This record gives sequence, structure tokens and C-alpha cells, in this order.
Amino acid sequence: MTTIRVLIADDQVMVRQGFTVLLNAEPGIEVVGQAVDGLDAVAKVAELAPDVVLMDVRMPVLGGIEATRRITSAPDARVKVLILTTFDLDEYVYEALRAGASGFLLKDASVEELARAVRVVAAGDALLAPNITKRLIVEFSRMTAAPRAPLKDRIGDLTERETEVLSLIAQGLSNAEIAQLLVVAEQTAKTHVSRILAKLGLRDRTQAAVFAYETGLVRPAGY
Repeated sequence: MTTIRVLIADDQVMVRQGFTVLLNAEPGIEVVGQAVDGLDAVAKVAELAPDVVLMDVRMPVLGGIEATRRITSAPDARVKVLILTTFDLDEYVYEALRAGASGFLLKDASVEELARAVRVVAAGDALLAPNITKRLIVEFSRMTAAPRAPLKDRIGDLTERETEVLSLIAQGLSNAEIAQLLVVAEQTAKTHVSRILAKLGLRDRTQAAVFAYETGLVRPAGY
């Protein structure tokens, strides 16, 4: 089993040390470094090449959102960023998702939830399934006054079926659930998802969900 390399970025030493102990006790996960702020996180990613970064939002010197943007926008960036937050509807989390984060996790998550989140993100999936994440995306999509035209134009690059799959991704459905709903093989659903991400230049399912809301393809219920 390939070991997942993790970097923890948080300005609170107790958080860093606590998460380090918890994750190092999990099979297949190794904490390879700690960063005390966003700028340190950017440097440590370049130095240590982790698979996943657990990124706090509020840090001195350089905040987690800008650090996420710098890390994920780097050429050939493969590292996944999982945002750490204290509140389930933190106003900064949505911006972090737009900046390239693959999902978010509450700091009071259980050991099982923490380990699962790291594995899910490392596998290239997005931490989108929990209702709390879906609620966050819906809540902040309400703040978008109108679909952004340049983004909306890119939907035209998708086939009718791909557009349908994109809307289902935004609703939080997994590949298996999409396949069941569309009566196709799960591998076919996975292929559609891969093509959507490639055509739109998106990193993962979370970015696809944000894109769908921002373009107006999917609207929050009652909006």
C-alpha cells in the first residue's frame, strides 16, 4: 500500500502536534512535515512534496487561502489541499475551494473522519459527500449575483450527457450513484467525470461543483 504523505499547516502548535500523532497512528499515512504559516506551507510543499496538505485558513504572514492558491496553481501541482476550519460555514472556506482546495474538514473531527478525509482527497476524489460541504457550497453560491459569462461559455464545450453528469456532481452524487441514476456502468460515469474535468481544466469534483454553481448550471433550491 502506498503511503500518503501529509503536511500539516497551522499556526497553533497543539493542533499540529495533535494531528501529527493521530495521523501517524493510521496505517498508510505519514506526516512528513509541519508548517507554521501559509508562506512556510508553500516552501515546505516544494521541499517535501507531500500528497496532502491540511491547511488552516487563518494564519499569520500568509493566510491559508492565498497559500492554497499558490500551491495548487504551481506547474504540475499534484498535491491536494484539505482546509481545516473551526466553523462549518466559515466564510473563507468557499474562497478556499475556488482557490484550489479539494474540500474541508472541521478541526473537531474524529480520528476516523480525519483519516478518511486524507485518504479521500489523496485518491483524487473531493470531500464533497458530507451534507455540511454541500450546504456550504449552496450557501455561498447564493452570494453570486449572476453567472460569470466566461465560465458559462465553457459549458458549451460539454456534451449533453457531460452537462447532465456535471449537474449531478454538483449535487454531491458519487460515481456509483450517477451510474445508477443514468443506468450506465460505473466506469462509464467515471469516464464522463474525467472528461468533464479535462475539458473544463478543473482539478477535481469539488472544483466541478463550484463551477456548476458559479455558471448557474445548478441553482440552490428555492433560489
